[in-house]
Amino acid sequence: MSTQTVHFHPKPETFKQNAREALADAPLRQSLRTAMDMLMTRRKTALSDEQELQMLRTLCEHIRQRSLSRLPELLEQLEAKLISLGVKVHWAETPSEACQIIHNIVSAHQGKLVVKGKSMVSEEIELNHYLEAQGIRAVESDLGEYIVQMAGEKPTHIVMPAIHKTKQQVSTLFNKELGTPLTDDVDELTGIARNALRDIYRTADVGLSGVNFAVAETGTLCLVENEGNGRLTTTVPPVHIAITGIEKVVAKLSDIPPLYSLLPRSAIGQPITTYFNMITGPRRSEELDGPQEMHLVLLDNGRTQAYGEEQMRRTLQCIRCGACMNHCPVYTRIGGAAYGTTYPGPIGEIVSPHMLGLDATRDLPTACTLCGACSEVCPVKIPITEQMIRLRVEAQRAPDEATTYPIRGQGASHSTGERLAWRIFEGVFSGKRLYRTFGWTASKLRALTPGKQLSWTDYRTPLKPAPKTLHELVAEKQKQQS
Repeated sequence: MSTQTVHFHPKPETFKQNAREALADAPLRQSLRTAMDMLMTRRKTALSDEQELQMLRTLCEHIRQRSLSRLPELLEQLEAKLISLGVKVHWAETPSEACQIIHNIVSAHQGKLVVKGKSMVSEEIELNHYLEAQGIRAVESDLGEYIVQMAGEKPTHIVMPAIHKTKQQVSTLFNKELGTPLTDDVDELTGIARNALRDIYRTADVGLSGVNFAVAETGTLCLVENEGNGRLTTTVPPVHIAITGIEKVVAKLSDIPPLYSLLPRSAIGQPITTYFNMITGPRRSEELDGPQEMHLVLLDNGRTQAYGEEQMRRTLQCIRCGACMNHCPVYTRIGGAAYGTTYPGPIGEIVSPHMLGLDATRDLPTACTLCGACSEVCPVKIPITEQMIRLRVEAQRAPDEATTYPIRGQGASHSTGERLAWRIFEGVFSGKRLYRTFGWTASKLRALTPGKQLSWTDYRTPLKPAPKTLHELVAEKQKQQS
């Protein structure tokens, strides 16, 4: 089996160019449109009881907020409980530290092959690249991840990594890399991948997985999946390494059912996943299967920065269902690769600045229509649009301007003209008299509106004031009614 690694992929710094290229890719747009329509319809069907949905959303929001309010305490409780269960716990502040920890564990067992279950955090730290540089082969076992790894690409969706691929493209890829016959039958393609992975599970030195929820009360690591690859990855190899962000902890086992009830329905419109793994340590003496050794790596990577500010802390409520992406009019048209980040779409736009810095991600919060669809479907009620606006404000600050919330990086630098334009806008809309004068003048002189309006008209039609202001229209309406 041949697996490739990515040597080049889009960066968030070039988001505008990435988006232009994605918009010009007609097959990509058709693929995304079909997939998103299907996912939105399935979610609506699975969550058709509006009263139940809103009650569950409120409950899950409270569960996540309560857990975050006690995060330091719960993390210590989780560590102590896991150690008592025979799990070795490691703390990593940065991606490089996490990679080094995992490399040390693999090397301690003379490992050369790692089989991976689905883990967005391992994508976040670019673990595959790191291990490859150390002479260690890492093979993705999730079908979507397996496909994009073979294609030398990055996942474009946090739940469905290969959603941008058609079955014809996958068939051609398997034909080229595995020498299998061309076929449009999805079941046959799945079978091809399953057969190729069987020996990987059996011969892997280490299995690596993500974590959906970590329960401080019991030390239980919960893993949600549909393919069975997660269970094989965590039980067949002699060593299991789990990696997760520090925000995934919850207080009690009783917190899990509400979250689990909403996660698959929000993600793919499925009532429940095929597998729900509850992992509580390595193999015990009376057990016949499971790893002989188990580790958990807890990653920070900017999360404590978000945690330290009350408004942005709510980004950490995310349970990674991807519903915000499925309903986003921007993501639906450009896909995940254009963002150049591990987490694309609305949630990626508000979490990536903490991980990569605002300098690298300053264009991402502008890739939003502020329609509010993401906030409306979020199962844990993250106010994504509010946070998007906050990040836009932060992105407009000059490096020397004071800020109460220094996002990683030194701040965005802007041209004098752009900064002046924002200050004029702020001045006009902050006072009643000036605002009305501006509106009246703009409407009367609308014929003089220029066709070229800085960079706005590079992608949009020119803005032209209405013939009458809103105040004038309201006054006329009231006069007609009197």
